[in-house]
Amino acid sequence: MNLLITGGAGFIGSNLVRHVITKPEVTKVVNLDALTYAGHLENISGLETQSRYVFEKVDLRDKEAVIRVVKQHDITHVMHLAAESHVDRSISGPDDFIHTNIVGTFNLLEACRSHWSDSSAAHRFHHVSTDEVYGSLGATGTFTESSSYAPSSPYAASKAAADMLVRSYHHTYGLPVLITNCSNNYGPYQFPEKLIPVVIQSVLSRQPVPVFGDGLNVRDWLHVSDHVEALWTVLNQGAVGETYNIGGHNEVVNLPLVEQICDLIDEMQPVLGGGSRSLISFVKDRPGHDRRYAIDAGKIARDLGWRPAHTFESGLRDTVAWYLANQQWVSAVTSSSRA
Repeated sequence: MNLLITGGAGFIGSNLVRHVITKPEVTKVVNLDALTYAGHLENISGLETQSRYVFEKVDLRDKEAVIRVVKQHDITHVMHLAAESHVDRSISGPDDFIHTNIVGTFNLLEACRSHWSDSSAAHRFHHVSTDEVYGSLGATGTFTESSSYAPSSPYAASKAAADMLVRSYHHTYGLPVLITNCSNNYGPYQFPEKLIPVVIQSVLSRQPVPVFGDGLNVRDWLHVSDHVEALWTVLNQGAVGETYNIGGHNEVVNLPLVEQICDLIDEMQPVLGGGSRSLISFVKDRPGHDRRYAIDAGKIARDLGWRPAHTFESGLRDTVAWYLANQQWVSAVTSSSRA
């Protein structure tokens, strides 16, 4: 297996690269990343010494470069994670989301379609997507693989469009595709723009901890190591043409989550003086903010035997501890992003 992972210097991608590099069936791991603000070589430090590992600094929007990588490394399997993924950024500047998430996915599909034209049965194109394509839930119910798409943000719309492109390449050209839609990830190496690391860094710097709206939005949280195990399972065992939802079975309201993080930091870093909940500050809600997401991960459990290994309590504690112990990493990635 010559495996191409796109976005492998980002949060989920770097955890995935570290996971698959240990698999004996993988002959080569090619990590393709443009190293934008959220992708950093610090996330994959140490892997450069691995004989089976290759890094390609390539932007998915460069079609010729993408074609070269797929052909040069004789790629047999793709795990496509590269995407602009921050909802707030998609609202203030949607252009990059359209070009990277839609056009970039198209370029990768075209590269694989061309290179796999004679023996596609031995290959797999695994497109990694999000639960945000389904829109917002009410107080009850869950997203299933048959849920209608109703994206609310430019980010979600761009991922929904990419999902549809991937499906069309299966139905039109017979490309052997798999799609996964996951819930909110958390864990090591997440760039400090998403909720959990934002809260951690705000508390540590004794700055206001921003909470959108009334803080009662609900998300299902999935530890990144559980996610990468699910992705590997789908790549190897999933049925071609199928979609699998991946969730952590951890529905949590935002405000109590923020309070829990404040309490964990007060416990782990008593030198700060405690009382971190007093830093919580409610800010104007983002436009089109979905109220609730919840994933039904029953299909992947029934068909492939995958279930999350982490409880949210243990995973969150480990995540807070990781950030407290890796402030040098936080400084490095945030400094290089500002450069």
